[in-house]
Amino acid sequence: MGSGQVTDWQGKNVTVAGLGVSGVPAAKVLHGLGAQVTVVNDGDDERARAQAAELEALGITVRLGDGDTLPQGTELVVTAPGWKPDKPLFAAAAQAGVPVWGDVELAWRLRGPDAAPWLAVTGTNGKTTTVQMLASILKAAGLRTAAVGNIGVSLLDAVLGDEQYDVLAVELSSYQLHWAPSLRAHSAAVLNLAPDHLDWHGSMEAYAADKGRIYEGNRIACVYNVADEATENLVRAADVEEGCRAVGFTLGTPGPSQLGVVEGILVDRAFVENRQKNAQELAEVADVNPPAPHNIANALAAAALARAFGVPAKAVRDGLRAFTPDAHRIAHVADVDGVAYVDDSKATNTHAAEASLAAYESIVWIAGGLAKGATFDELVAKSAKHLRGVVLIGADRALIREALARHAPEVPVVDLDRTDTGAMLAAVREARRLATAGDTVLLAPACASMDMFANYNKRGDAFAEAVRELGA
Repeated sequence: MGSGQVTDWQGKNVTVAGLGVSGVPAAKVLHGLGAQVTVVNDGDDERARAQAAELEALGITVRLGDGDTLPQGTELVVTAPGWKPDKPLFAAAAQAGVPVWGDVELAWRLRGPDAAPWLAVTGTNGKTTTVQMLASILKAAGLRTAAVGNIGVSLLDAVLGDEQYDVLAVELSSYQLHWAPSLRAHSAAVLNLAPDHLDWHGSMEAYAADKGRIYEGNRIACVYNVADEATENLVRAADVEEGCRAVGFTLGTPGPSQLGVVEGILVDRAFVENRQKNAQELAEVADVNPPAPHNIANALAAAALARAFGVPAKAVRDGLRAFTPDAHRIAHVADVDGVAYVDDSKATNTHAAEASLAAYESIVWIAGGLAKGATFDELVAKSAKHLRGVVLIGADRALIREALARHAPEVPVVDLDRTDTGAMLAAVREARRLATAGDTVLLAPACASMDMFANYNKRGDAFAEAVRELGA
């Protein structure tokens, strides 16, 4: 496959694996370039049939209910990022010597010669917030940009649309990186690494290696987390362009080639003249919304990537001030009787919940849901000193209850044995009973939501609704 000029695609037999958010646009784009496209999909439900009908009307072949067999004559497979690497389809492709690309790889290959460079972000937690902060900073510098990728905005649309960009802020998941062998970012950041999606990657080593691919071929800066040694190790292992630098971010005082915090000020000692002696003030901690520790880390990572792209200090401050976080990310819902109620329903794994629990002194914690294979001992041990009480909900709550019995036996626990829609109101009422003025009631479930709710947004909405009912 060549660099993606139309002549390369004319008559090429391309198999697109999976319908869905990335598959449908990929199939349409490839068909438009003249390729012979066949879409294969495991499912054969109503939604899949509707998507299939739309594609078949364009002249694209769709095969529902069989995602395992490689269609005859396939020269390239373009896969949805969520398809596991051990699928029989990929084994068949490997045996036939057929390359497999993800939608990100396809977008990268289809970029024009004057395409906007990519500033890329990955990590177990904080990706979306960091990419949105980065886009806000780039906009404040007067650059034409967009937050794209795993954030829900198709990279294919960004690369092939009519909009002209100076630079793109790109969120990439470990799945997307796994299927993007030739991606080369201008600069990139790995925010943190904690066990997640191990059922997909097979091991922590494989998960880390896929995250680390984001650094391959970086030109200016590989941004890592000083507090998370695994991210620095990935930088060390990466094959980068001559002159590319490792730039750390820290919540402490930064050393040379780092960004950090000094007396409530975010400072840069990486992108300044004479880094041994000088530091550039970028913004105040108060400019970060909300100023929880893990969110200040996100802001520093975003600032590092923006500075790597040559953005002035003032734009960092203005961009952070202009940024408002998405819903359900440590969002303050209300104060009732001197108790703050905070919705961090987005904390769907232990690493995210740990960051959230570290942001408050005295907490009544609402937790539980689907554990996805996670264990909770480390989370509870680290957070025990902040806990005034715990209310447990959801299918896997017993796992958290057992960890609490081991590491925080003195903390009162309410175990709600119900998964109906009224369970959240009951949980909030129990939390109110445990809380006293000055406490924070924190929904940071450390689990996925699908046992009780359609998604984490609906779970957060239910919490906010219950809090409003209390206030009324």
